[in-house]
Amino acid sequence: MLAIINADLRTCGPRGDLRHATVLVADGKIVAVGENLAIPADATRIDARGLCVTPGFIDAHTHMGMGWQELAGEADANESTSVVNAHLRAIDAINLNDVAFDDALEGGVTTLMILPGKLMIGAQNISPVAGQAVVMKARGDVRGREVLRDPAGMKLALGADVAAFLNGRNIGPNSRMGITALLRGVLDEARRYRVRQPQPGAQDARLSALAQVLARALPVHIHAHQADDILTALRLADEYDLDLVIHHATEGHLVAETLAAHNAPCVVGPTSVARETSPELRNATGRTPAILAAAGVKIALMTDHPTDPIQFLPLVAGEAVREGLPHDEALRAITINPAQILGVADRVGSLEVGKDADLVIHDGDPLEAMTRIRLVLADGQVVVNRLDVQAGSNS
Repeated sequence: MLAIINADLRTCGPRGDLRHATVLVADGKIVAVGENLAIPADATRIDARGLCVTPGFIDAHTHMGMGWQELAGEADANESTSVVNAHLRAIDAINLNDVAFDDALEGGVTTLMILPGKLMIGAQNISPVAGQAVVMKARGDVRGREVLRDPAGMKLALGADVAAFLNGRNIGPNSRMGITALLRGVLDEARRYRVRQPQPGAQDARLSALAQVLARALPVHIHAHQADDILTALRLADEYDLDLVIHHATEGHLVAETLAAHNAPCVVGPTSVARETSPELRNATGRTPAILAAAGVKIALMTDHPTDPIQFLPLVAGEAVREGLPHDEALRAITINPAQILGVADRVGSLEVGKDADLVIHDGDPLEAMTRIRLVLADGQVVVNRLDVQAGSNS
C-alpha cells in the first residue's frame, strides 16, 4: 500500500478540493481519499506537504505511435486509397515503442485517445470516414499498453482539408456538399444493412462498423473546424440519431449556443497552430474553450499530438485559463471531462475510491508553466519519480 499524505488534492470529482488530505493506493486502485484517514503501518508514505495532487491527465485527441513521419509524405494514420474506412482500427497502426508514450507520462498524461485520420502540415491526410479510435493507457512498453476502450468511436471528417485530400487523389467528392452527401449515403446503406441482418459469413466489415454507430454503440467523433461544418455535423447527428462529439471546434465560439442546445461535447484544439497553416483556422482564437464552457458545452482539450507535443497538455489548459476559462474548468477539461466524453470515467479522470491509481504530484499550480511534476503514478506504479520514492516500478 502507498499513502500520499498532507496533500492538497484537486480530486476533479464530487469531493472537490481537499486540504492536507490523504490518498491510499493498493493493487493499482485508489482505496481511500480524505482527511484524517488511518494509515496502515506497512504503507509506504509520501509526504506531499505543500504539493498539489491531481488525477492523471487525459488527452482526448492524439495520433500517438502512428508512424506519421515514417512513410515518405504519407501518414500511417490514414488510409489514402479509400474514402470509406469504417472497418479500419487505429490500434492496428500504433507503434507501442514510440518514445512519445514516455513523454506523455513525463507530462502527467496517463490516458489518451488515438484516432485515425491525420492532417499533417503541408499535406492533407484525412478521409471522410477515417476509422475506429482507441482509448488506452500511456503506461507500458512494446509488449503492450492497457486498452480501456476499443473501438472507442468512429472518426468522421468534414471540411476543406478533407476535400483537398480527396481531390488530390481523385478518389471521391471534393466539395462540402459532396462529402456530406457521401456520408449520408454510407449511413443510409448501413441503415439498410441493419434491417437485412446478414447471416454469419456474409457480413460487410465497413457496414457492420457503421451499423454500430447507428445503434449508438459507437459514438462518432467528427473532425470539424469551421462553424458551417459544425452545423453540418449537428444536422447529421439529428438525422441519424448519432452519439456525437465534435473535434477541433475551431469556430465553435461562433455557434456556442447551438452546440449547447444540442448537448454536443467538444474536444477543442490544438490551440497553438498558426492560422496560415490552413484556411480553416482563420477565425481561430484562444477564447474558444472559455466561450464554449460559458455557454454550457462540455469541453475537453487536446494536443493533437504530434501537432503539439503531448507533454504540453497541462500548458494547453493553462493557456485556456489565460484566455478566460475558469481554472477549475480547465483542470476538468484534461481530467474528468475527457473521461466522460470518451466513456471511461468509471476508471479514470478523478481521485475517487475504486478508480485506477493514476495521479500526479506537482510542486505548484498544475497548469502553470513553471510548475514541475514531481511524481506520476499510473495504475499504482511509479512511472515518473523526482521524489526518490521507493514504491512500484514502471513496467
